[in-house]
Amino acid sequence: MAAIDPVELTQALIRRPSVTPENAGALEVLEDVLRPLGFVCHRLPFSDEGTPDVDNLYARLGDGGPNLCFAGHTDVVPVGDEAAWTHPPFAAEIHDGVLYGRGAVDMKTAIACFVSATAKYLDGQDNAFQGSISYLITGDEEGPAINGTNKVLDWMMQQGETIDACIVGEPTNTDTLGETIKIGRRGSLNGFITQYGAQGHVAYPHHADNPVPKLVKLLRALDKDPLDDGTAHFQPSNLEVTTVDVGNPATNVIPHSASAVFNVRFNDTYSSQTLIAHLRSLLNDNGNNFDVEFAVSGESFLTPPGLLSDVMSASVTKITGLAPELSTSGGTSDARFIKDHCPVAEFGLMNATAHKVDERVGVEDIRKLADIYFEMITAYFESASHESTGESAGA
Repeated sequence: MAAIDPVELTQALIRRPSVTPENAGALEVLEDVLRPLGFVCHRLPFSDEGTPDVDNLYARLGDGGPNLCFAGHTDVVPVGDEAAWTHPPFAAEIHDGVLYGRGAVDMKTAIACFVSATAKYLDGQDNAFQGSISYLITGDEEGPAINGTNKVLDWMMQQGETIDACIVGEPTNTDTLGETIKIGRRGSLNGFITQYGAQGHVAYPHHADNPVPKLVKLLRALDKDPLDDGTAHFQPSNLEVTTVDVGNPATNVIPHSASAVFNVRFNDTYSSQTLIAHLRSLLNDNGNNFDVEFAVSGESFLTPPGLLSDVMSASVTKITGLAPELSTSGGTSDARFIKDHCPVAEFGLMNATAHKVDERVGVEDIRKLADIYFEMITAYFESASHESTGESAGA
């Protein structure tokens, strides 16, 4: 079986300008390397009203258990001002040992590295591999995340496909490869407040009802006290006001209404419903004549330390010499969907240049990440073969 160079495969993927929701041939590149390894590939396009159509891929080799899944996304964010890039964003050029391109960090390199690691692992099995390895790759992680991972998981359930553990290749490290493994994520909730009043002339405030001070009072009530003190694996929840809008072009008119938006990144002290109840209570105690709506992007979740995190940590240490922190920091990822189906943890590159101009990764780190993934695959199947079903249900 021919080896797969993770650097060359990364370049091939970056050269497909798959800005959400476009596929631009990225999934075809993956299929072309997975099929010769023996993977059965399923292309899964999904649609939903009001959102763009998105193409996805589920590929599996083997029909036995356990099934170790790698999850990731081939879609990338827009490049922004292309003229500001030192090297063309979709050329995947290497300069002084650094590969430049949109998706280099987030997260085409991780996909290429896991494919390379998979090929190396299978080559050493001499056709004796009894488990399964699968890939869940979406084109909708950077977008609304409606026609992507969640619907692929629904399709898998309908087909009787199960996964026993999942590694997500999001960039998890801040400065050095090997610092951090994510074993959970905070939830994300948006709140939309509209405070009503009565329009009038600023010189005659007794004939009007100014909504702006009332809105400020509501926001102060939300922000006055900490939501919690954090938990064993999570930092404290935080609420941030992201915009306040009146839309009033006149300086001598008291407006009819004023609005604000806030976001809460919340830990496992709350579910979204208990958090919403708490926030409503704060608002109701401090105002009236307002509307508030909430939108939940994801619940907080934690995969307790166990088999998967042990395997991942040992593999990182073996290659890098570092003892990674098991963390729940950062934003949301598609792990929020996968956690309902199996233990899931995340490990990938450094996130310093993700979504930035001149997104880039060192070639040495690409090869090192492929080595780490190889160790993870090897150690997972060795450990899983000695674990009972109940014992292997942890992280």
